[in-house]
Amino acid sequence: MHTLAIGIEFIGTNYRGWQRQKEVVGVQAVLEAAISKVANETVEVVAAGRTDAGVHASNMTAHFVTTAYRPVRNWLRGINSLLPDDIALRWLVPMPNEFHARFGAIARRYRYITLNQPLRPALLNHQVTHIYEPLDLVKMQQAAQTIAGTHDFSSFRAAACQSNQPVRTVSHAKLFAHGAFIVFDIQADGFLHHMVRNLMGTLFAIGKGELLPEDLQKIMAAKDRTIAPPTASGDGLYFINAYYPPEFQQQLPELPLTPIWLNLP
Repeated sequence: MHTLAIGIEFIGTNYRGWQRQKEVVGVQAVLEAAISKVANETVEVVAAGRTDAGVHASNMTAHFVTTAYRPVRNWLRGINSLLPDDIALRWLVPMPNEFHARFGAIARRYRYITLNQPLRPALLNHQVTHIYEPLDLVKMQQAAQTIAGTHDFSSFRAAACQSNQPVRTVSHAKLFAHGAFIVFDIQADGFLHHMVRNLMGTLFAIGKGELLPEDLQKIMAAKDRTIAPPTASGDGLYFINAYYPPEFQQQLPELPLTPIWLNLP
């Protein structure tokens, strides 16, 4: 048996999220069909995280187990030739059998990209969230800096969230401007369903002057989703990386953080 780790990028606009589902198309099912054809056997792909409908990934770590052997180049070229244009493998690495993309991950990282300008974009349609009203970046930053740490995120989880407990440890939550873009970069040991999008919805309300920066902590303390602002669009959200213990991390490729078109360090 061979355990193979893969890095996947996809535009999530045409998919109902990562997870395989019966009634609608998920990224997982499309990827499994392509890999199974190259492997000539049925495979299951396990990802580091489960993205929502419409959410993108620029370096989603996943793995699959197979009895088939192929050179790395053949795996990559074969699988990518069978995938649609909006899904592609960036890398593939043989790993020890103990590696598990989901349960072995110690941190996951997202970026939410907002284009804050009067007119809507065309080339970046559905790949960023467009806010036409001016946003008060300073107030949004004041609120964002209070997110880091260990908190109960009940006020920022979806009603359908299946997690057993709402406490998460956020190692960083940075919000900064990059030209006309506003980037929210957040890393945690795990995320609740809609957690990043719900946090972003509150940050938007603060940026528009509908809430004060200190209201974010008041909403968090209430542990009540119904008092928080609406969920932000999935268009601007990207899963950008997963992190593992050193014995596994050193075997995985180190790529520039993405989305690449932002040209961020």
